[in-house]
Amino acid sequence: MALDQLFDEDEKEMGFLDHLEELRWHLVRSVLAIVVFTILAFIAKDFFWDVLVMGPTNSDFWTYRKLCEIGDLIGSSALCIDDMRIEVQNRTLQGQFLVHIKSSFVAGLVLAFPYTFWEIWRFVKPGLRSNEKKASRGVVAVVTLLFLMGVSFGYFIVTPLSINFLYNYQLSDQIRNIPDVSNILGTVSTLALACGLMFQLPVASYMLSKAGIVTPELMKRFRRHAIVVILVVSAVITPPDVFSQILIALPLSGLYEISIIISKRVNKRRDKELYES
Repeated sequence: MALDQLFDEDEKEMGFLDHLEELRWHLVRSVLAIVVFTILAFIAKDFFWDVLVMGPTNSDFWTYRKLCEIGDLIGSSALCIDDMRIEVQNRTLQGQFLVHIKSSFVAGLVLAFPYTFWEIWRFVKPGLRSNEKKASRGVVAVVTLLFLMGVSFGYFIVTPLSINFLYNYQLSDQIRNIPDVSNILGTVSTLALACGLMFQLPVASYMLSKAGIVTPELMKRFRRHAIVVILVVSAVITPPDVFSQILIALPLSGLYEISIIISKRVNKRRDKELYES
């Protein structure tokens, strides 16, 4: 009997080690994907910097042009930003090279996100029950879509409007705004990535509702608290201005309301399954 127990323990230990080995290879492939995209972004320096990173600092950026078109439609020139061209500086000898590496890594993270999440999901999926697998079908596509929507919102809406507001804000006419290259990268990457991650709120609501941790009644009860948290989080991840904070807080509040609807449907379906069983 003791030998049987010992054999079972060894078998379980080997299974656990195999599990760790599988996780290791999923992580290795994910890191390799990030490295590959980082190298590609490093090589495509001109496009990545001149078009993507520096784009929101020029008045010919897509967002500014659309605002001008909207202004023309409503007969107002207040929305048109046609004289913006930010002068950016570098104050250290190795600054541009280090920023080049950082920006390439950020691009690698964004571009490799769908594959990285897919690898993580491949590791988690075998441990789910059949009904859980069925309920979570298409999760990779949904998470990727929400992430890309969030990054796009952060890049095309929050970033250019925040840069325009902060660059034109002056304490005195004697002070000239000349942002550092690392500051521009930090603003663009932080806002885009933060929005991409925060747009996962409906997915988090779905998962927590499936686990029975969150209910629509609970989310409605703590709606005011959630709004306060959203405002605090928005203030932390955005530049120190109320304008950027509101730009992020509004869609997050909308996503919270969508999360309540998702939680309601999940709980209704679970109650139906329990009633039928």
